[in-house]
Amino acid sequence: MSDTEPTTARPSAKTGTSPATTSSGGGSASQLVSDRGTTSIADGVVAKIASLAAQEVRGVAKLGGAVSGALGSVVGRLRGSEHSTAGVGVEVGERQAAVDLAMSVEYPASIHQVAESVRESVIDRIESMTGLQVVEVNIAVTDLVFPGQEDEGKQDTGRVS
Repeated sequence: MSDTEPTTARPSAKTGTSPATTSSGGGSASQLVSDRGTTSIADGVVAKIASLAAQEVRGVAKLGGAVSGALGSVVGRLRGSEHSTAGVGVEVGERQAAVDLAMSVEYPASIHQVAESVRESVIDRIESMTGLQVVEVNIAVTDLVFPGQEDEGKQDTGRVS
């Protein structure tokens, strides 16, 4: 999913209609309407929830692929790593959301078990925190990370900054 191109609506799982959608880079928000008022939830909030829920799952090395990982590290340096949603795209309608995740899995974790745990965690967290129905969570496993691999390229020079 690209933040630079408009996204297309996915059909609703229950109604067969297409909700209004945007990517996580957009500025729109979903609206939950009740008898006592309206609650708006920005797409970026849903993306952060999905990112945090996925990263909490054992076996997830990191979110994003090579390109989104590079962009995510820049954003992390500027805004703080807790704000990174690299590898996460969302489409949010009035009452439903769909999530796309790209992630690396730690070796020797079972990829299908990690993916299913991530899917369950993301759905549970978004639905419980926002009230939105999550209709799908698509996961792309982009890499397998071996123990110690993340530390490669980060050599200690012995200098104190």
